Amino acid sequence: MAAPQLAPLTRLTLLTAPAVCHECVWWQSRDRRVADKDSWALKVEDELGTFGTVYYDGDGRVLGSMQYGPAPLFPRAAELPAGPPSDDAVLVTCSYLVDESAPWVLQSLFLAAIGEARDRGAPAIEAFAYRYDEGETAHERFWVHRPIFPADFLSDFGFTIVRSAGRIALARLELGGLQPVLEGRRERVLRVVKEAFLPEPVPAPRP
Repeated sequence: MAAPQLAPLTRLTLLTAPAVCHECVWWQSRDRRVADKDSWALKVEDELGTFGTVYYDGDGRVLGSMQYGPAPLFPRAAELPAGPPSDDAVLVTCSYLVDESAPWVLQSLFLAAIGEARDRGAPAIEAFAYRYDEGETAHERFWVHRPIFPADFLSDFGFTIVRSAGRIALARLELGGLQPVLEGRRERVLRVVKEAFLPEPVPAPRP
């Protein structure tokens, strides 16, 4: 079997992503103005080339996808509690996990987003976080609120809270001098994700 791989999310690879992602424009729309997904994606591709990442297993089956890009591309974020995101940041808007038996996928997608944001020269990456009660199920934490990520999960990557509104917060990771920090946290983050999906942890694929 071939090794798992990450591919850029574009108009072409979007067709292989989960069907719910094909036409969803929740983040791209605001108030009563509904965006057109293809027009939005075409504009982003012309300016940036990609707007996220897709994770494939060794057989080419999609295990998950993540959408992100410069915060101004997602006007809905300005309306959320704890928003708006910073104009200088890359914003991770949502992820979709296909297989509950592959917990490393979300970790890998975040690492890809962080790496791409750094390569683009962005000073920071941001995401909306939710503070769960202790003992909350993995299904609730990683599957129910797909546009909002567990606050402690983001914290393990080095994200810090910018502002809060109740249980929802805007979290930010400064990218300056990040490489040594990420290398030190990688195994810890992977362990946290695996433990959330016990009793059947799955080994992480080799990079």
